[in-house]
Amino acid sequence: MGILSQLSPESIWIYFEEICRIPRLSTNEGKIRQYLLEFAKNHSFKSKEDEVGNILIIKPPHKGMENRKTVVLQSHMDMVGEKNADYPHDWTTDPIIPTIKEGWVTATGTTLGADDGVGIAAQLAILSDKKLKAGKIECLFTVDEESGMTGAINLKSDFFTGKTLINLDSEDEGILFIGCAGGMDTVGTMNYQTVPVPADADAISISITGLHGGHSGDEIHKGYGNAVKIMNRLLWNISNQLNISVAWFDGGNLRNAIPREAFSTIVFNKKDSESVKSWINNFYSTLINEFGDLEKDMKVFVKEADLPAVVMDAESQKRFLNCLTCCPHGVIAWSKDMDDLVETSTNLASAKFGDSNTIRIITTQRSSVESSKHEAGSMVGSCLRLAGAEVVHSDGYPGWKPNLTSEILKITRESYYALFGKEPSVRAIHAGLECGLVYEKIKGIDMISFGPTIRGAHTTEEMIEINTAQMFWDLLLDVVGKMPVEK
Repeated sequence: MGILSQLSPESIWIYFEEICRIPRLSTNEGKIRQYLLEFAKNHSFKSKEDEVGNILIIKPPHKGMENRKTVVLQSHMDMVGEKNADYPHDWTTDPIIPTIKEGWVTATGTTLGADDGVGIAAQLAILSDKKLKAGKIECLFTVDEESGMTGAINLKSDFFTGKTLINLDSEDEGILFIGCAGGMDTVGTMNYQTVPVPADADAISISITGLHGGHSGDEIHKGYGNAVKIMNRLLWNISNQLNISVAWFDGGNLRNAIPREAFSTIVFNKKDSESVKSWINNFYSTLINEFGDLEKDMKVFVKEADLPAVVMDAESQKRFLNCLTCCPHGVIAWSKDMDDLVETSTNLASAKFGDSNTIRIITTQRSSVESSKHEAGSMVGSCLRLAGAEVVHSDGYPGWKPNLTSEILKITRESYYALFGKEPSVRAIHAGLECGLVYEKIKGIDMISFGPTIRGAHTTEEMIEINTAQMFWDLLLDVVGKMPVEK
């Protein structure tokens, strides 16, 4: 037994720790799919897998509950893989190492994968609970939610039969989510020219690390630093005061995470060496003053670098740095219908030099208003095109419109109050949930999303609050057991 088996509810934590041992990054879910299918076989449950890898496991109704409505429990198999730069971890083979810290479960050096490993664990705990008295339960596990929602996009409307769905991919205990934002990607690819480096030059590498990062939906409004924007700001400003040339730029990794780290290499005349380093030190002090405790672990580090053979030419560098300066990041509009809900945002997710003198810039837009999502994409696309980039917009995914008269909302609210003696909050979420795609495919499906409290999703600070896992489990059991009679 692992260290999490001492926690309650035991069944969820045992399964979660098992899942932590299985590599399951987006588009590489083969091992977790095999695990789920073997679980179904070992427990004599019917299961099926569709052509993209989504899996359905069916638990038959308890005796005497055959007339209850079928409930679908849904999670996604994949996770975001982030790690600290100095932590050795192979995402194709190495397990996540969970640890318990002051009432929370977190991981050592990597993301924890509670998003959405805890949802998977809850489904497996429900399926294996022999005492549960409930109607038919269909457990849906989708693939590739984090990098493109491929599983939900390709889900067939007849893959499951239930018309009531509980999504287990929320991260705030006490909040019932009944709507979500839609999203899309806007990607720019630009070419640049190079010139040779003169003999009387020096080179340094610059790193910006230790930023909070975070989920580009849930945490876009919190003001955390964007490493790509900060590195670009550094280079843009210093290039306007000193004669420097950019040889390398690599910032951000994941389309749905606020960039935590960025790296660059710059070249300058040897006589300007001390001026360049002094300017960067002063810039670091400015950042510390601006962010304060919000980014208390931020580091800007400079070290000597090998002199590269070539750097960007002046025109290419100007276009690139102006592009990232122009490109927006953060909240664009707040909801006019729900308090404290971001309506529209954009995330400058990454900017990287590639092969053959190309630069790839990836951004993500989200909105609960479909037209505003596309308007934000157009805004970003315009910045990219002004720099000469070729721009591609993804098809994206739709939002999920709230329904305050929902039957499953009524059941869940009543269960929550009966269990905990207080009213839950009812909200929409700015993050993208697969519910939007399911809602588009299956008209009239009744849905809700809830979960335990998870903080720092998509970062190495990801953690799940232990006592809220018990509350999540109690609520899920109660709601599943109270599904009404099919009319």
